Amino acid sequence: MPQSYGKLIGFFNLIFGEMDEEEKAIIEDKLIECYRLKEITFDDESLYKQKNINGKLVKVFKENEDMPILEDLYNILGKEDRTKIFQIKLVPFVKGSLKFLNHSTNIEINNKLIVADIYELGEENIKYGMYIFIELFFDKIKKDRSVKKAIYLDEIWRLIGVTSNKYVASFIYKIFKTIRKYGGSAVAITQDVSDLFSLEGGTYGKSILNNSSIKTFFSLEEENIKILCEYSNISEKEKIEIKSLKRGECLMFVGDEHILTKIESNEYEKNLIQK
Repeated sequence: MPQSYGKLIGFFNLIFGEMDEEEKAIIEDKLIECYRLKEITFDDESLYKQKNINGKLVKVFKENEDMPILEDLYNILGKEDRTKIFQIKLVPFVKGSLKFLNHSTNIEINNKLIVADIYELGEENIKYGMYIFIELFFDKIKKDRSVKKAIYLDEIWRLIGVTSNKYVASFIYKIFKTIRKYGGSAVAITQDVSDLFSLEGGTYGKSILNNSSIKTFFSLEEENIKILCEYSNISEKEKIEIKSLKRGECLMFVGDEHILTKIESNEYEKNLIQK
């Protein structure tokens, strides 16, 4: 079974809403049909093709252009009454504001520093871009365990909070739980602590917090401090300190140690910020 099937289920959970087991089975069946139309089956050999290189036929892995795009699935979903509701939900991705996703990927991720700027997707659509890129980057991280790397996930609440679902949130939690064994580290960033714990009673936010070896808290409002106290061991003194922290100051949890820290930029960093 091509690895893409399982990964795509997570993406479609965001588009279609949280699917039950029957719906996931239907979508997987249609994905299998979609790949089969591109002559890709459960046989690993179907992932390769013959290519003429310098006058010789060479077996190579199929290219991005040989893979299905969203429109291929869209057309298949329109063939049956039971799947037309899924087809309708794909309209923005095939014909509407997100139709730029209806193409073969042209993304190259071979640079040492890669930034996925998805702000222009708009408030309602950022989660789709986040999921796609996080999945792409995590695949890259897993390829070579000997290379040290880190992934920074800003506004992570979009994928583990109430606007997401447990399937996607589980995928994000899996990254934090397993990334160390691939020689990597993950950094979760959010401005509003409450959003981290807004799905499934805070299960995923708590799990990520527990799997983070270093936790850094900047100044928080009273409401966020109360929520944080439910999931972290914070003393009464530290509650007051977090509330009164100034710019550049933070409370760091490193193992069992709680350390008040002031962060200052060096000249090189100041110049970068000013630019």
